[in-house]
Amino acid sequence: MLNFAEIEGFDWDKANIEKNKKKHQVEYWECEQVFFNQPLLLHEDIGHSHHENRFYVLGQSDNKRRLFIAFTVRKHLIRVISARDMSRRERESYETQR
Repeated sequence: MLNFAEIEGFDWDKANIEKNKKKHQVEYWECEQVFFNQPLLLHEDIGHSHHENRFYVLGQSDNKRRLFIAFTVRKHLIRVISARDMSRRERESYETQR
């Protein structure tokens, strides 16, 4: 599993920043906030881990926006792949596991 103590920061790709903002209205700084707020539910994304280990988190930004974030870790940096609002099912799971 992922050890957050080894994470040194974020690796942002301009295209991913624009994609998340345009498609889901999620700003990159909201994604970063999620990783510093509790509760943060971490899961391995086995279905998408063919070429590299992928993960997803359910968490909330500073303004309590609940987000699903898919990401990988490259050279001790979190690289966000996709970010969106949690689905109803994800919100229910988040609430019960808090």
